[in-house]
Formats: sequence, structure tokens, C-alpha cells
Amino acid sequence: MGIWDVLPDNERQQWTLDSFVSVGPLRFGMSRGEVSAELGGIQAKWGVRNAHDGAGHNTYSEVGLTLHYAAGDHLRAVQVDALRGPQVFAGDTALVGRVPSELERWVEARAERREPEPELFYLPGGEIGSESLGVAVCLQRAGDRLLTRPVFLSSDTMDDGYNKLGRDAWVIS
Repeated sequence: MGIWDVLPDNERQQWTLDSFVSVGPLRFGMSRGEVSAELGGIQAKWGVRNAHDGAGHNTYSEVGLTLHYAAGDHLRAVQVDALRGPQVFAGDTALVGRVPSELERWVEARAERREPEPELFYLPGGEIGSESLGVAVCLQRAGDRLLTRPVFLSSDTMDDGYNKLGRDAWVIS
């Protein structure tokens, strides 16, 4: 595969979102060791850990994931690579590697059908998020196109302020 090639959905793992509980086999609150075991024993290719409290993130490039951990080594966010990560479904809707405007319309239409609670949030770059799904719909370049690269958040992360994850969760360098 080339640098900008996008893995077709039929070649991706198929995962289901259970908002604030799990993304596929990964449950929020798991330790790094539990995550590695759940991913078949693979180890992170790259990681950052805060020496003070253990918070940070690990990248599992072979499965297209970057996982963010809270202090105390608990999974708090799952970032899925738009090009090679698993396809994650919210109900019947695929969230990974989509045309941004199509997924934004779906998130907005879903919000209109819900109670008049605050539902939508926006990141500084204008990307949309859903409070009830616990997802920020970030973007990733695929050659001359942009595709959705969702970041799924634990309830603690939503409550504490999703912006505390740091720039690495929202921007691909």
C-alpha cells in the first residue's frame, strides 16, 4: 500500500461503538497491557508517557489506532486512522474513512432527532463532535482528499474536557 492508499471497508476489521463503554474489543478503562492482549499481543510502535502521572498515548500503526491513556494507565480515548484503521459503526452508520460532509450531515440530523440537550460540539478546526456518541469527527488527509478520522472518548474524558487530551488527538502531524 502507498502512503495515501485507503484500505477498503471489506478489508478492515468491523467494530461496533458502544458509546462511553467500548470501541470494538477495546473497553474504556483498560490498561495498556490489557489493550495489547486484546489486540492479539501487538505492541505499540510509538508512545508518549508523562513521567509525572503516566498519562499519554500509544500508536499501533499496524492496526491503525492511537490510544490515549489517563493518569493511572486507563484507556480514555480511541483514535482511528482513516486510511487503515478498523471500520467503526454507530448503529448502521460507518464512521471511519468517510467524506466529512456526509458524516457531518448524519451527526447533525441525528442531533435534531434527540432531546433538546446540548448535543453538538466543535473543535477549533471546525470539526464536529457528538456529546451523546462521545465522538469527535476529526479529519485526515488521503492524497488530495480528506476523510473522517474519529476520536472516541470515555465519559470521564467528556466530563473532564476533551480538550485535555492534547493536540496529538486532534491533529495528524
